[in-house]
Amino acid sequence: MAHTLINLGQGFWNIRGAFRIGGVIDVGTQCSLVQLDTGRFIFLDSYELSDDVRDQVMALTDQGQAVEAILNLHPFHTLHCEAMARDFPQATLYGSVRHQRQLPELPWSPDRVESDAVAARYPELEFSLTQGIEYISAKPAVHAGSLLAYHPASKSLHVDDTFAAPPQGGLMEKLLPEIFISPATRRALKPEADAAETYCNWVTHIAHQWQDTQNFCAAHSGLVQFKSGEFQPTLLAAIERARPKLLAK
Repeated sequence: MAHTLINLGQGFWNIRGAFRIGGVIDVGTQCSLVQLDTGRFIFLDSYELSDDVRDQVMALTDQGQAVEAILNLHPFHTLHCEAMARDFPQATLYGSVRHQRQLPELPWSPDRVESDAVAARYPELEFSLTQGIEYISAKPAVHAGSLLAYHPASKSLHVDDTFAAPPQGGLMEKLLPEIFISPATRRALKPEADAAETYCNWVTHIAHQWQDTQNFCAAHSGLVQFKSGEFQPTLLAAIERARPKLLAK
């Protein structure tokens, strides 16, 4: 996938990048740039910037000096953290406990990215941690848990792996629904009797709470744009499709 900076308005930019499995299959990845009410900036997730995208970001952020923090939302997305810490050394680096364990040499803030303390610092955003499933699964291949971030001003939802969309421009886009629940979700369920129901209720809550979403920024697919009123029924349909499998004994 091409490196692209997409201006979604109201101080929110989504950066689409490349991520190759085995160095061959590009499934894509993302980070987002958010301008705060103070005029300064934060990143959602890390991505090594290059070429025109890097130039555009640096022009927006006073050559990076206006970037005050990097919020690494997904505990298994660690590949580009070192590059971001190098490019924006003055920025506070937030991550999960897994980020800190995987990359202990980086100057992590003691406040975890999913903490109430971090959320309180950025009222321009709304956050929601996945419920009913493990945020950091003990199974290395299970990446369904994440911290979601919603930017009301631009109606943009930034989500990694928990919800997904099919790759754009190919057969899969025609065959798969517009949004679907991570196939790894059932394996990520907490060992509690009501975990699946808790997860389904959480997704339903997200569909209602962030029903105004028009820009759906997913990590390994692309940007999906909805017209007013379309996002809520689309996400509700996704959880109803997944519910029977999740609730199966």
